[in-house]
Amino acid sequence: MNRRTWIQRIGLGFLAMATTTKLWAVEKLELSDKVWRQRLTEAQYYILRDEGTESRGSSPLNDEHREGEYHCAGCDLPLFTSEMKYESGTGWPSFFTHIEEHLETKRDFKLIWPRTEYHCARCGGHQGHVFDDGPKPTGQRWCNNGLALRFIPNS
Repeated sequence: MNRRTWIQRIGLGFLAMATTTKLWAVEKLELSDKVWRQRLTEAQYYILRDEGTESRGSSPLNDEHREGEYHCAGCDLPLFTSEMKYESGTGWPSFFTHIEEHLETKRDFKLIWPRTEYHCARCGGHQGHVFDDGPKPTGQRWCNNGLALRFIPNS
């Protein structure tokens, strides 16, 4: 075996390992209920920890058009960039995709029919629901509670 073949095999082996093992997995943050209540406003706690929903059209992030990132209000993990945001007309900040590995999904039957709910991968904070009625290229609408996010503008 020559050096080039050996390097290719090592590289392919590492690539295979990286795709089956989450080398980039987000480290979980687990805090007591008492700490969450101290860390969050009452409204943020309702959304992030009790899986609530803010009123339609109530978020100032609906009108946020600067370049930057949208972070989880609970733990500051970046979830979306401004390039991912679009105007959905729903009254909640909406995105057509998200930062990979930073959100986790589960089925939600609270309104009887099944929906896909998503949470921050680090702190488990409820963010919103994802729907299949968004724009290209993904066709998805990640409909987020504004109080669950913190916008960080680019300098």
